Amino acid sequence: MEAADLLVAYLEQIGIEYVFGVPGGAIEPLYNALARSERRGGPRPVVARHEAGAAFMADGYARETGKIGVCCATSGPGATNLITGVACAYENEIPMLVITGQPSLHLLGKGAMQESAGLGGIDTVGMFRSCTHYSALVSHPDQLERQLTNALLGAYQPTPGPVHLSIPVDVQRSQMKSVPAYDLAHLLRPTSPVDDAAVRELQAQLAQANRVVVLIGSGCGEAIDLVIELVERMGAVFVVTPDAKGFISPRHPSYLGVFGFAGHMSAIEAMEDRDVDLILAMGTDIGEFTSNGWCESLLNDRLVHIDSCEAHLTRSPMARLHVRGRIRLVLERVLRTLRRDGTKEISVGEKRRFRKISVDDPYKSALRSAPIKPQYLMRELGWRSPPDTRFLVDTGNSIAWAIHHLGMHDHQPSAGGWMRLTMNFAPMGWAIGGAVGTALANRAVPVVCITGDGSLLMNGQEMTVALTEKLSVVFVILNDAALGMVKHGQRLAGAEQIGFELPPADFRLMAESMGIPGHVIRTAEDFDNLDLDAILCHPGPTVLDVRVDREEVPPMELRVRTLGR
Repeated sequence: MEAADLLVAYLEQIGIEYVFGVPGGAIEPLYNALARSERRGGPRPVVARHEAGAAFMADGYARETGKIGVCCATSGPGATNLITGVACAYENEIPMLVITGQPSLHLLGKGAMQESAGLGGIDTVGMFRSCTHYSALVSHPDQLERQLTNALLGAYQPTPGPVHLSIPVDVQRSQMKSVPAYDLAHLLRPTSPVDDAAVRELQAQLAQANRVVVLIGSGCGEAIDLVIELVERMGAVFVVTPDAKGFISPRHPSYLGVFGFAGHMSAIEAMEDRDVDLILAMGTDIGEFTSNGWCESLLNDRLVHIDSCEAHLTRSPMARLHVRGRIRLVLERVLRTLRRDGTKEISVGEKRRFRKISVDDPYKSALRSAPIKPQYLMRELGWRSPPDTRFLVDTGNSIAWAIHHLGMHDHQPSAGGWMRLTMNFAPMGWAIGGAVGTALANRAVPVVCITGDGSLLMNGQEMTVALTEKLSVVFVILNDAALGMVKHGQRLAGAEQIGFELPPADFRLMAESMGIPGHVIRTAEDFDNLDLDAILCHPGPTVLDVRVDREEVPPMELRVRTLGR
């Protein structure tokens, strides 16, 4: 077999179904290998329209499946086009294998077309080192298996994230003598040691605590049942970070809303209550969006930070206790003791006096006239979609409206989350490609992408991949003819009003020109009359061009305040 076939064989070994990318001359042997693989039912290529879209798709696939996402590009501009999507995965701790090509080894340094090996020119391996856990040039066929092993292990340990291999085209074509020599699936099984001494100290702290608030982060997905049990046994209350919204039923009596960007006042009040003597922050990175702008009510000596990622724990040096370990394993140990000691579930009313969740203007825009209010759209879109719908929300006004207002069902979602965001690097258009990758990973559930007109104009071409693959994805476009977060941010900050206007666009016509059905929504009545159930079951994408009220200000005060510091 060729080296490229060996690479694909390893992908099949670890359960990868798709390689997202854009073909080109320096990556052609990999696509030849994928063609041979597809004919026998193995991993196959999914062709994106732009390399950043390919990385976003790999990101969405990884979040839905828990597997590594794989994307590829040719040398030079193909590789550099990937970098935004790879940097997004790096900041959001998404495991990803990135494969790029190079001209043949004997041509490096001679000015070959799109050469990017750093020999007197562009160095893509060096560029990727700043946004991956591992980036290397495979300069000999005999290096391939070892380099691939190193890369894949780096994608999971100690913190998940992307890794990069640059493989010259002649190395990809090299004849190999053997089938895969290593069991990488075995090597990649997760390990998570638990700091037992810290767990014992946590148990002692819980025994002494009278009033407890639990902050649930996105790292708690696999342990939500145990988090709820702990909350109920302690008579505690809980809030969630923006990227953990949907893990918990909104009707749970101890739920007080979202703490962080675009969150709820009830969550802030819970954190600020001086009678609270212990705050448990679980599975959260303590970044700007997840800590409410590094709020002092969270970051103080009442805090206990529980996480498997060392980098997250370094952001809370003021905490009274750090517990290292996988959330589920930590909680299993804690609850084993509570159950053995006979600690019974305590009713919420016995130990707290918090106000119930408060949402700003939850029913705004019951008026039937145009334009439709984004608050109303978010509430109704969430409630009218099936409980297993996956929502991917783009950067911009979309993310603020969805965090605060997107209607939540009373259900237990997947460990991967019900609403998915990019919290840190936050590129515009991520959700468009991410929705495609999510839908490919799980065709059994509806997928809704909530995006803005600015993001759609930047990355909307990836909708045609959903059409090619016959994926049930609904693209909901908040169309206000503006870069909305820029516009409102300038107004709130008293800055110059400049650079935010976009030309009016009819995205239904754009979609129809691609062969995708579309609808224009101008009023609440238009949305109410939409057969959303049929749209969500349609075997292909649909576009909803929603002409939202441009003057409604999203809940983004935290971002404006942080930028003004």
